[in-house]
Amino acid sequence: MVFSGPSSEKLIFEKISPSNSSLLQAQLSAELSLIWILEPSQIRIDGQPIDLRPDQLICLTEFHKIEVLSVPSALLIRFNRAFFCVLDHDSQVGCKGILFFGSSQLPILHLSGTDRAKLGALCEVFAIEMKEEADQLQLEMLQMLLKRFLILCTRIYKSQVNLDVLDSSQSDLVREYNYLIEVHFRQKHTVAEYADLLAKSPKTLSNLFSKLGKKSPLAFIQDRIMLEAKRLIGYTDKSIKEIGYELGFEDIQGFSRFFKKNEGCAPSEFKEKIRLGKIANSTGKEA
Repeated sequence: MVFSGPSSEKLIFEKISPSNSSLLQAQLSAELSLIWILEPSQIRIDGQPIDLRPDQLICLTEFHKIEVLSVPSALLIRFNRAFFCVLDHDSQVGCKGILFFGSSQLPILHLSGTDRAKLGALCEVFAIEMKEEADQLQLEMLQMLLKRFLILCTRIYKSQVNLDVLDSSQSDLVREYNYLIEVHFRQKHTVAEYADLLAKSPKTLSNLFSKLGKKSPLAFIQDRIMLEAKRLIGYTDKSIKEIGYELGFEDIQGFSRFFKKNEGCAPSEFKEKIRLGKIANSTGKEA
């Protein structure tokens, strides 16, 4: 089911089966996707095969490279920026830097029975509204339902990654840090540079992230650079030198050292592994 608004607004709400699973990998501009897995599935994202279990939900941006290997049953919600911009309306849903635009790891939500019931009820209303005859209030109704869906997903993922141990100002700081990395990772490679943008000290950021028991602030920067490096190596014809320069490295040697330290092999070796289909399966778990 597809909703198209008067000003290029677009929302897709579709049950996915083998007959239409190619819809998941359509390359579209300025669109975000939520994919609720209903049966064991396998997809490849940015060259990495991922095994997904029922009641896992993944959040994807237009920048993810998706290949369907096996998706027997899933639910797709996809919307463009004209329909609802999560950046412009972050105060309403709070998912910037959590579900979208700011995670070097693919956000995979693990839904409990309660989560499934809440999101399932919303999806039932979604389906009913999508079938209604269009009127001047349908856009607003669908936007409201999407916002509720995003808020619930944000709450689930914040709890899952321990963001709920922080107060609101600390959580907002982590989200903004993640988002700034998404914007500037090609030019800014140090925690100090992001601390300056946030008017905080590097030590403040380090202490904040230590409360989460997760990676250091520097690791988030490096992981985002590595993610983009792998995308460019796997999905473009650019040379290793060009990719290194695009990612802010002054020379190919510096980029190669960085890549090998983080991946365990040189960029050229990684490219050959992709060509031969030998990239390891991540099993859908986060590092």
